[in-house]
Amino acid sequence: SLLFTRYNETHLYVCGTNAFRPLCAYIDAERFSFSSGFEEGRDRCPYDPAKGFTGLIVDGEMFTASQYEFRSSPDIRRNFPFPTLRTEEAPTRWLLEADFVGSVLLKESINSSIGDDDKIYFFFTERSQEQIAYPSQTKVSRVARVCKTDWGGQRTLQRKWTSFLKARMVCSVPEYELHLNILRDVFVLQERDARSSIFYGVFGLEWKNIKASAICQYAFSDVQKVFEGPYMEVQDSKWREYTGKVPDPRPGSCITDLHRSQNINSSRDLPDNVLTFARRHPLMAKQVHPIGVRPLMFKRSVNYVKIAVHKEPALDGNIYTVLFLGTDDGWLHRAVDIDGEMHIIEELQLFDEPQPIESMVISSPLRSVYVGSYSGVVQVPMSTCKRYTSCYDCVFARDPFCGWDGKVCVEISSRAQKRSVMSGDDVLLQCELHSNLATPRWTLNGRELQGYDLNSGYRIGTDGLLIIGARTQQSGIYRCFALENSVSVLVYLYTVRVHTEPYFPVEPTATTNPTTISSPTVFSTGSPTEQPLPSPPAPLPSRPEFQTYRHMEAVYISLVAVLGGLCLVLTVVLLYVSFCTRRASQDRKFSQQGLQVLGASERKRSSHLELKTISSHCNGRQGRRSISVPSFGDMGDGFLQIVPGEGQMSPAKTPPPAPPLPMPPPLPNMDYANGLSATLPSVLRKMNGNSYVLLRQADPDGMSPLYHSFTEELNRILEKRKHTQLDLQPDESSI
Repeated sequence: SLLFTRYNETHLYVCGTNAFRPLCAYIDAERFSFSSGFEEGRDRCPYDPAKGFTGLIVDGEMFTASQYEFRSSPDIRRNFPFPTLRTEEAPTRWLLEADFVGSVLLKESINSSIGDDDKIYFFFTERSQEQIAYPSQTKVSRVARVCKTDWGGQRTLQRKWTSFLKARMVCSVPEYELHLNILRDVFVLQERDARSSIFYGVFGLEWKNIKASAICQYAFSDVQKVFEGPYMEVQDSKWREYTGKVPDPRPGSCITDLHRSQNINSSRDLPDNVLTFARRHPLMAKQVHPIGVRPLMFKRSVNYVKIAVHKEPALDGNIYTVLFLGTDDGWLHRAVDIDGEMHIIEELQLFDEPQPIESMVISSPLRSVYVGSYSGVVQVPMSTCKRYTSCYDCVFARDPFCGWDGKVCVEISSRAQKRSVMSGDDVLLQCELHSNLATPRWTLNGRELQGYDLNSGYRIGTDGLLIIGARTQQSGIYRCFALENSVSVLVYLYTVRVHTEPYFPVEPTATTNPTTISSPTVFSTGSPTEQPLPSPPAPLPSRPEFQTYRHMEAVYISLVAVLGGLCLVLTVVLLYVSFCTRRASQDRKFSQQGLQVLGASERKRSSHLELKTISSHCNGRQGRRSISVPSFGDMGDGFLQIVPGEGQMSPAKTPPPAPPLPMPPPLPNMDYANGLSATLPSVLRKMNGNSYVLLRQADPDGMSPLYHSFTEELNRILEKRKHTQLDLQPDESSI
């Protein structure tokens, strides 16, 4: 894959060489699967993966630059929408064996005082056309520019760029008179004001037997000055500076308010003399020199092939530039720009086998650098503060990501407090000073805030800094320093983001398993023909009302799910209670029927309950009387044996042996003459089923009143039993 970029909010766009038969397709970003069939890609992608390629999609328009087809013709194209545009080949070839390394869009139309257009810049190395001071060098580094709304000419330069301009970039070491003329990679560091953006280039030597690399830093404002300068033209088969008259409006410029005032609203309205001049003069005479007119960094015995740049604020309030440099043998160097001098603070070997680094991307939210090669992708943290074990190592490493907290070396950004506010709101940044003699000092992105009145948008107090009516330009990193005796100490660190639209923070989601994509099946056709790409599904709007609707929809779905779960639980509980109630009623019905049947059978078996008097075995009296249950009457002298109705007969037709008597509870000291205590009724109630109770009959004169009450109670119970059925399991009172 050579092109892998985002098409819109829902889809990605990818192109690949496909074994010298380029294909392109759309990918669903959510499912990461192909959402459409494969399309012909020979006009969007080179045949050979070794050829340089760059491309980007802007507002549904695709811009690419590479060497196309089998004859490797270099070209800069707008592939879609119609009409497509390309560079000129005759009478003046605009590109000559160009090897592209990068491209970028600068939105220069934003806040433009002249109504300027957005511009797309391309970076490449090509064979030299002009006469240079070093004839041994046959290649030069270039930067080219086209306007985003260029539609070609009406008669001249039909379907060709009318705004194409290119200039040479110089990166040399003056003291060695060494010119590094091969551009290997470029990284653009964009600012809020596009015209203030800068870019970094990695340069090497044309000779393969010498290893050396240089990093040069350029400003787009200097590039713009070169494009507004003199042109070059071919005179006597040589390129020389053009000294004649330049037509009006200026050839190669974008449509501005000046053009519109002359009724030139698009490139198709440009005069033919302007377009003819632009066709013959694509090269600028001036050269683009780096900032400081020398490389930012020069390294021998190393071939840097990739670069990524990051701005990081440190504890001292300054913002440092950190360079991540990839080599051709798989190493990653991390360098910091300190007062114009580069210090390499870390070198990492990323792969087991030496292999060139193919790509490098920085993820600021994840604080990581992703490095890719032909064998895989490696995620590297932007800082390794834990490796510094002492305060000395932490401080003198000059790592802007790290700081010593008194115990260990920690990453500074992890201690920063983050604030997100809406535009126009007020926000208070607290700063509590521990010393009464110290005064607070606030900085924003390393610059000290001057004036804290209402007009400046800030107001300082004893509790901190108040941002009044927050604006987007007030976003950044705020630091509060305690200043005392010319000593400044950092107290608080804030990261403030001002949003113009409602902000809904997204919680991190769990990592999901990657989806395996099988190799696509390519259907063989006779000869590939150009077919327009079908439009992918329309992207979802990103308006605040849509975000609010999506948020409320999620809330409603969650509420319905909770209520549905609650109803399900209540239904289960009601079914369970109903089942238990029905089963209990059935058990009670069956129990009553069983009791009636068992009661009838027991009445037949237990009708022989007897009360016997035993006299001869206890007091020597002879004779024994048997008394049946229905004929209870007065008893004579002797002992009364009571046999409960629960007794069963043994197989030998004899009563079963009685169980042992339980130990009676201790009786009170107060006894009566007949030997019965006042607690005798309670003792009777605690007797088991087949037990015997001996009741002694005494003289009526010696009986106590309690005895008479007990006798009356016993007679009353026996009289009641005569008229009721015997229980299936009688208690101790069934006598």
